Formats: sequence, structure tokens, C-alpha cells
Amino acid sequence: MKITDAKVILTCPGRNFVTVKITTEDGLYGIGDATLNGREKSVVSYLEDYVLPALIGRDAQRIEDIWQFVYRGPYWRRGPVGMTALAGVDVALWDLKAKAANMPLYQLLGGRSRDRIMTYTHANGEDIEATLAAVEKARKQGYQAIRVQCGIPGIDKIYGVPKGGKAYEPADADLPSEESWSTHKYLNFIPRVFEEIRREFGPDLHLLHDVHHRLTPIEAARLGKELEPYHLFWLEDAVPAENQDVFKLIRQHTTTPLAVGEIFNSIHDCRELIQNQLIDYIRTSVVHAGGITQMRRIADFASLWGVRTGSHGATDLSPVCMGAALHFDYWVPNFGVQEHMPHSELMESVFTRAYQFEDGFFTPGETPGHGVDIDEVEAAKYPYKRASLPVNRLEDGTLWHW
Repeated sequence: MKITDAKVILTCPGRNFVTVKITTEDGLYGIGDATLNGREKSVVSYLEDYVLPALIGRDAQRIEDIWQFVYRGPYWRRGPVGMTALAGVDVALWDLKAKAANMPLYQLLGGRSRDRIMTYTHANGEDIEATLAAVEKARKQGYQAIRVQCGIPGIDKIYGVPKGGKAYEPADADLPSEESWSTHKYLNFIPRVFEEIRREFGPDLHLLHDVHHRLTPIEAARLGKELEPYHLFWLEDAVPAENQDVFKLIRQHTTTPLAVGEIFNSIHDCRELIQNQLIDYIRTSVVHAGGITQMRRIADFASLWGVRTGSHGATDLSPVCMGAALHFDYWVPNFGVQEHMPHSELMESVFTRAYQFEDGFFTPGETPGHGVDIDEVEAAKYPYKRASLPVNRLEDGTLWHW
């Protein structure tokens, strides 16, 4: 299975997606997602200028060797650009290998560990009333796990909450827009939101909440403690995680389960968090953590410490990544939950998919490979359009974490 061609397909059907396509001498091909939201062209350049030319002539069956070549070979390892590029290559190779074996990818990984994959969706509202309506809509769609974000009185824009009932897409401008933030207003309001949701819907729904890295450790500890009566499934990204030790303080003060990791790109970003049992869910994604090859290592390591997976799955990941993630979820023994932010009809018009959704659960399908393909003719109709994520400032103008 000698590699004869490797290329990048960049398309923007409402959002920019980067797809790696690797073809072998016998005509088989595999595809992988290499999308890095707001920095897509940096990954494209890394792939086209350095990685893909070096793959020509290599044996596509040697996934581990190629992973090590792309990771160790350049000397400058890790980082979001390099690891996203590596993920695109890795997933394409796993797709190829499973197609060559004529089996769905999860079978190649070792077979399924469950019958269906629980997913959580987003319920967002500009105020508590709208948020309750969004939770009810998700519940009627069959979701048993729902991430809740609500507008905060006195803050014009809040992460996760779109205006006018539109689907939330944070990359909203050519160059970064600016939003404002008040930790005081947020901390005083959010417990009321979950109090109302539990009052309305009872104890059975799995409720999640994303802080988006905006609190200090002691503020996160306070929030976790105040949310304990509402039994959250997890509190996500409570603080910036560059300093893994800060989670010790949060852990000392609350029993609310903690999740982190969607911006991690290496097992080393979460090693201390896992082995010190400072988190309950690791949220690394296939596309940003070096592909399936490293995701398996992270999950196996996490299983030793009772930490479960909860992979990122917003629409800044293409259907290619979703397909690969679902095969991984089907296999991984210490699975927790899979995020699901539905792609638009326009986005899905560029990709064909074998995975299926029913009543809050996914199955990845039985198509050989990961079951997702790209229509290059359709993709060519939607050229790249630069889109940037916002930045955030405190009310006094200090730049803060978005």
C-alpha cells in the first residue's frame, strides 16, 4: 500500500474545514480532518509544505511508524498546528487500513465496547426562560445529556449563546470581534439557572456546563460548590489549564465532576491531571490530539485512574472527525459521553456519512473505514473565507480568556 498522492481539501460550506486525502497505488484512499478553528491555513501550509510531500512512497499500512515520523522527525514537536496536521494524516491512514481490511474502523481497533454512544447537545438561551425552552427541545429530541449555557444579565454577549435563535458559530468575523466579561455577574447568576432547570425537569437529565476557562481556581471552586445541589454531569474548562496544579485547589473544595482538554494536543497536557485524579473526564479530540493513535494512548492512560472520555464535538470539527470519533467511542472501554453539535445541511452537503443518530445516541455504521467521505466537486463550490474567534475583555478593558 505505497502512498502515491497526498493532498489537502480546504472548503467553507458555512464554516472552514480542512480535509487530508491520502491515496495509495492500488487506488484506495482515506481521509482525515485537520481543522483548527480560526487557524486553518496555518495547518494547510504545514501539511502542504512539509508533511505531505514526505509521505509519498511510504507504506500506508505503517501507521505507527508514520505517526512517529511526523511527530519526532521535525524536532519541533507538539503544538496545535503540528498536532492537528498529524491528526489529519493519522485518521486518513486508519481509514485506509480499515478499508483495506474491509471492516469498520471500530472493528480494527478491537471491536465495540457498547451498543450505542450517548451524546450531549447544547441548550442555549438569552435568558432563563429561553434556556428552559431549549432544554425542553433537546429533551424531546431524545437527549439524556444536555450542556446548558445562558445569557447573563448585564453582559451583552456570552459564550455559547447566539442572538436571534440562530445556531451558535463563534467564529463570527473576518478579524476578531471583542466581547466583555464580568466574573462577578456570572458567578451570581449561573446557580439560579441550574436551580430553575432542576425545578422544571427533575433529577434525571445529565446537565453539563462550560465555563470556557474564565475563572481563577478559587472562583471555580466556589462555582463547583454552589452547583453541587444540582448534580452536574460535569463542569467544563473551569480555569485555564496550562498550570495543571491549579486543579488541586478546585478539587479540594467541590465534588462537582470536572472536565477539561478540548484544546489539549498531547498526552503531556493532561498527564498530571489524570494521574493525580484531578479531573473526571478528558475532552481531547481526535483532530487536535494527534489522531486516533494518540487518543488511544490517552484513553488507556486515563483508564488506570478512573478518568473517562468526553470528546469535543462542536462544529469546528468536520463530519470526518465526527465519524472517526464515533468509531473511537464505540471501542474505548472508559467512554463517558460524546459532544454533538449538529452540522448544518450546507455543511453536510459536502460529506457523506454512515453514522446514525437516534434519540440522543449515535452508532457509527458498518461501512469499511470511518464511514465518512468528501464530495470534492461540492467542496470546490465553497472557497475558504477567513473567520476569527472573538477575544474577551473585562469590564475595565483588561484582556481576558475567551
